Amino acid sequence: MKGPAAHRRAAEQRTMEYFEDVAVGDTARFGACVVDRDEVIAFARQYDPQPFHLSDDPAAKTPFKRLAASGWHTCAMTMAMTVEHSRTRRQALLGSPGIDELRWLKPVYPGDKLRCETKVIEARRSRSRPAMGLIKTRVTVLNQDDVAVMTFIGNMMIQARPSG
Repeated sequence: MKGPAAHRRAAEQRTMEYFEDVAVGDTARFGACVVDRDEVIAFARQYDPQPFHLSDDPAAKTPFKRLAASGWHTCAMTMAMTVEHSRTRRQALLGSPGIDELRWLKPVYPGDKLRCETKVIEARRSRSRPAMGLIKTRVTVLNQDDVAVMTFIGNMMIQARPSG
């Protein structure tokens, strides 16, 4: 007979998304992040102080034509949307060894509204750590006009379903 702790663990396992619940081809659409002008400038001032990320006048003389968010800021906003999505889905994520093929396709401007679309392109159990799986996901970040502004391949580690 199982006690209360065992029942609680069993209920949590049913609601948690583990490696076994992920399949190649799975897709998701999530996020809603409005790009704030003051945050664009603050991020750039701290982490990417190039003139076209800091002020309209220098930006006007570049291919951006106006103040544009740093690509690294776009990555950070994407990470925030991804973490929130993972919490909502209760994914048993264990971190990431990195990303591949990062591309900034179009400028991101203050006032843009960003969202994410993902597709699982590879899923395999770790050979060295069989209690987890490795998942590759193609991530596309789109603006309010459904224009892709950034893409990358995310590599994630996810816990396998505990036995017992």
